[in-house]
Amino acid sequence: MSEEKSLNFIEEIIEADLESGKYKTILTRFPPEPNGYLHIGHAKSICLNFGLGLKYGGKTNLRFDDTNPVTEDTEYVESIKDDIRWLGFNWANEFYASDYFDQLYAFAIELIKKDLAYVDDISAEEMAILKGSPTEPGKNSPFRSRSIEENLALFTAMKEGKYKDGEKVLRAKIDMGHVNMLMRDPIIYRIKHAHHHRTGDKWCIYPMYDFAHGQSDSIENITHSICTLEFIPHRELYDWCIEKLNIFPSHQYEFARLNMTYTVMSKRKLLQLVNEGYVSGWDDPRMPTLSGFRRKGYTPESIRNFCDKIGVAKRENLIDISLLEFCLREELNKTSLRVMAVLDPVKLIITNYEDGKTEELISENGPEESMGSRTVPFSKELWVEREDFMEVPAKKWFRLAPGALVRLKSAYIVKCEGFTKDEAGNVTEIQCTYIPESKSGGDSSGISVKGTIHWVSAAQAINAEIRLYDRLFKAENPAAEEGDFKDNINPDSLQVINNAYIEPSLATATPDSRYQFLRKGYFCLDKDSTKEKLVFNRTVTLKDAWGKEVKRN
Repeated sequence: MSEEKSLNFIEEIIEADLESGKYKTILTRFPPEPNGYLHIGHAKSICLNFGLGLKYGGKTNLRFDDTNPVTEDTEYVESIKDDIRWLGFNWANEFYASDYFDQLYAFAIELIKKDLAYVDDISAEEMAILKGSPTEPGKNSPFRSRSIEENLALFTAMKEGKYKDGEKVLRAKIDMGHVNMLMRDPIIYRIKHAHHHRTGDKWCIYPMYDFAHGQSDSIENITHSICTLEFIPHRELYDWCIEKLNIFPSHQYEFARLNMTYTVMSKRKLLQLVNEGYVSGWDDPRMPTLSGFRRKGYTPESIRNFCDKIGVAKRENLIDISLLEFCLREELNKTSLRVMAVLDPVKLIITNYEDGKTEELISENGPEESMGSRTVPFSKELWVEREDFMEVPAKKWFRLAPGALVRLKSAYIVKCEGFTKDEAGNVTEIQCTYIPESKSGGDSSGISVKGTIHWVSAAQAINAEIRLYDRLFKAENPAAEEGDFKDNINPDSLQVINNAYIEPSLATATPDSRYQFLRKGYFCLDKDSTKEKLVFNRTVTLKDAWGKEVKRN
């Protein structure tokens, strides 16, 4: 009997809340800002929030935190929705912080009327000086003592567009000596004369995240507002706003965000990689974005399994990307179709095979019988991997070499009789004879060989472009390294092969299919493919080559 998985600390809180009757049902939310594409770190939050809703019979809202019109775009909104659906989740309601702009404005007016907010004219530089430090209290702004009537008039004028960006702000009136510096009269509204992707030019003042977030949670009656650890200092302001406005008491809980080796998670850094041309776009298969993982051939199941394995903790740590790749290999090993592709081809001629003859041989699609089989053409001329031939064989070499016997996968045993080189000393052709009685599935030759290699029939082979992707960074924690993080980019993160040959069954490959190119790794069809030129991306190698490299070093 398998051991029941223990609850994480958020699940313990939820179960206690339900048992005590504090809530009849739970409501969580996933609140991305539409200023970029979601990355693997967001996947952890998505799986947590939506997973809790599913586990406890509750619901999860999708709410876009669109309070900064300068950086937000409808393109990002649509990509975020696509990513969530791809991961396998559906939201109960689709909301936007901008849905609540009128209500948030009314909340701000209410705080002003309670003498809990004021309009400030000082510059950002002056404000920073007056804020004090963690060891020294701040000082009041000279505009902190404005009357309620004056603040109402000024805030109305801000809304009507009578001031320039940065000329005035609305601040909460809390305590300039507070031990939490975020509570030292934080800005709750600022002026931004910018076109909003949903509200157009209706507003020129926008609420700050800290003001919009808690109130939006409250408006939606969110029971458990789950954030990452960097929002712990913000919780006090979250609670203060809800208390002073006397609205539904949503509560914030924090968990450790996902930090993963050999990548960066900062949207700012990811945007740099895109804008400066280090990658082809947000969905470049080397990017840690969900669209990048999807294009590379990752499955939603593997990412959900990864998020489940790393769990939910209260302490930051660095997760090894090898765990994500392990979850992927585990999934692809069970589900991917086995096919043959030759990435570094050299011609193999079977000298005693009939000219012009083609056989259709049966080859299994995978380890499970339910995966079925397919036919692959076999003929006199084949493509095989250059690395499968050795002129002077090493010890325990079981592949092609002069005089050596080897089995061709799902076909016959062949004996290497000779080879041809060009003027540069490169092998251009391998000559073999085959044993007709050794056909796979009905071998009566009585010959046993230790090596098996893959191949593709030259006449029917399809020429394809193969993109071998590797980790984008060569440093384990590139963001923590001294200097520019881009100095740690792996120069070998992409190798393009233009002269690969694949078996003809791949002519009908679809973007949703996953393939194991026998002995080469897992691959998927790329969106750049055309009828004239198929392009395949390597999703992941068959084994963890990086782990081996570390051990060797």
